[in-house]
Amino acid sequence: MRLTAVIIAVALFMQNLDSTVVSTALPAMARSFKAEPVYMSVAITSYLISLSVFIPASGWVADHFGARRVFRAAIVIFTLGSLFCGLAPSLPALVGARVLQGLGGAMMLPVGRLLLLNSVSRAQMVTAMSWLTMPALLGPIMGPPLGGFILSVTSWRWVFNINIPIGVIGVIAVTRYIPEIRVEGRGGRLDVPGILLSGLGMALIMIGLETAGRGLVPVSWTIGAFLGGSAAWLCYGLYARRASNPVLDFSLMRVPTFAISLLAGSLFRIPVGAIPFLLPLMLQLGFGKTPLQSGFITFTAGLGALLMKLAAKPALAQFGFRSVLIWNGLAAVLTMALTAAFTPSWPTWLMEAVLFVSGFFRSLQFTAFNTIAYGDIPRARMSAATTLYSTIQQLTLTLGVVVGAAALELLAWASGHVSPTQRDYSGAFLIVSIMALGSVPFCAKLARNAGAALSGHH
Repeated sequence: MRLTAVIIAVALFMQNLDSTVVSTALPAMARSFKAEPVYMSVAITSYLISLSVFIPASGWVADHFGARRVFRAAIVIFTLGSLFCGLAPSLPALVGARVLQGLGGAMMLPVGRLLLLNSVSRAQMVTAMSWLTMPALLGPIMGPPLGGFILSVTSWRWVFNINIPIGVIGVIAVTRYIPEIRVEGRGGRLDVPGILLSGLGMALIMIGLETAGRGLVPVSWTIGAFLGGSAAWLCYGLYARRASNPVLDFSLMRVPTFAISLLAGSLFRIPVGAIPFLLPLMLQLGFGKTPLQSGFITFTAGLGALLMKLAAKPALAQFGFRSVLIWNGLAAVLTMALTAAFTPSWPTWLMEAVLFVSGFFRSLQFTAFNTIAYGDIPRARMSAATTLYSTIQQLTLTLGVVVGAAALELLAWASGHVSPTQRDYSGAFLIVSIMALGSVPFCAKLARNAGAALSGHH
């Protein structure tokens, strides 16, 4: 089980690292392509849109072609996309390669999670999901310093080229060490109308989120994207109520543990998604740290997340999911809010200590959310559950960046500052911390024995 978890986690880490390291290389890409830096965000947006469009189809594809085969193909597609990105002679070529990468990435997370969940017993789920929380936490933390290092010693193209050897090793490892696991899944044909409606809705909302307040397109376009995306989702909701095999099965929300994990996890994930955006900006622009210094400070949160892997199972066995999600959630919010107290006069070691502890609590919270979500899901509906969960997860993480940026800009505007000041950054951290606190009351609605079969708690 651990070998399977490590192989899947490394592949997902490659995907998450790529998503964050690219942003560091955007100015260098702009110079290479002789393009305006403001337009280079299309290299990120194109990937996110592709990811959003194809994620809903991942469960059906895995059910019909086998999870291992699809996961291996996803690594191949993502690696080929990385190769083409590194070779791209122009911005349109880069965008096309990023769309191909997004296709591979869309299959990697939900199918990798499905592959792992179907290869372990319910008693092993806590340990397995501990591994899968690592990529989401370490990628955004390691991305900026790694990107800065690559750009200081070689071309931006190596930001993508480093994925190639990882991808090759991943394909070999999946082929050799992960057995094919087939379970009874959703039958019937692919829900093409559902794919089109949900994909259009996700794509338009992602465009709206990515362009909101950034001056890339007229405001009317951004509003139109939000309205169009909302209309597409409304149409999908009406359609899914009559469909026999919808691509996104919202009837899973009738399972209390899944519904609470999805809702509370989203309220927690949105503000946490703002931290990788806010923290480097505060350290570099507010405190005058270099990108490398900032990267080494933020990296300590990843070390705390790694330590959590050893503590998750004992903590859940001792206290149960409900107690851990309530009290650990409060601790995670408190340490997140403590970041608002950072000032340039704080010793580096003290900031690192706070981020280390914060990373530990946040990682334990994600592990608990991601595990309890599948505790009461039948094996036959596991692919539908991972598809819906991954779709909402992708949307909330992107929304986190938008919320962080909006909070920062709003506070700077209210204070009459042209650029955000230290007080504005502190206020933004407090705002996202209060948002995260909203997840705790949902956790309190869990039954006291929720997930007992997973944690062993009595």
